[in-house]
Amino acid sequence: MSKNITPYKDSTLSKKEQVAKMFDTISGNYDNLNRVISFGIDVKWRKKVLQIVKKSNPSTILDIATGTGDLAILMAETNAEKIIGLDISAGMLEVGKEKIATKGLSNIIEMVLADSENIPFEDNFFDAITVAFGVRNFEHLEKGLHEILRVLKPNGIFVILETSIPEKTPYKQGYNFYSKNILPLIGKLFSKDNVAYGYLSESAAQFPYGEALNNILIKIGFIDVTATPQTFGVATIYSASKK
Repeated sequence: MSKNITPYKDSTLSKKEQVAKMFDTISGNYDNLNRVISFGIDVKWRKKVLQIVKKSNPSTILDIATGTGDLAILMAETNAEKIIGLDISAGMLEVGKEKIATKGLSNIIEMVLADSENIPFEDNFFDAITVAFGVRNFEHLEKGLHEILRVLKPNGIFVILETSIPEKTPYKQGYNFYSKNILPLIGKLFSKDNVAYGYLSESAAQFPYGEALNNILIKIGFIDVTATPQTFGVATIYSASKK
């Protein structure tokens, strides 16, 4: 990233602490607000991530920045024996635990309060690792990716779903207007945290995407790296593996 974007400009907290605080604050409205902001398309994107992971028939899955557990819950369709949802926001995890219990998946999915830059699992532990709309919140991107590579098994699958910026006219102009003007406005109207959705918009604009993120993944040591733009390029699904 060209600069370190944080939610609260005048805060003395680290980015990690600020992100945890922000998501704790918006956790109650997060799911509904996400559906509104993305027009429900984020559900379709997550299902594409599921299909990629499903092909590898994983037994163990780690969903980093799991939030309220949407992707972790979806991963239950892979028939994995164990799914770990990891996040630094206790508030988001509590919402996720309720959803998981309601769906009868508490024996398969475990929600863990932990830091993506210090993952509390052994080397070569997971068959598959996913991150949906979370890597741009890492305080140190490369450190977080190194940790992911460490706990991923050789030949395991790593899939990222993240926002990106359309490069073709008129989608690029439309996206810029929506993300800078409409998204923060919706966030302020429906969220207790006035800065949260402004941060999410700004961090998305600054985050490396497409070939730039591919190159970072390759630098870290991932192999078979691909990037597939979604919905005119407003999001991208990245897939990688480990030697």
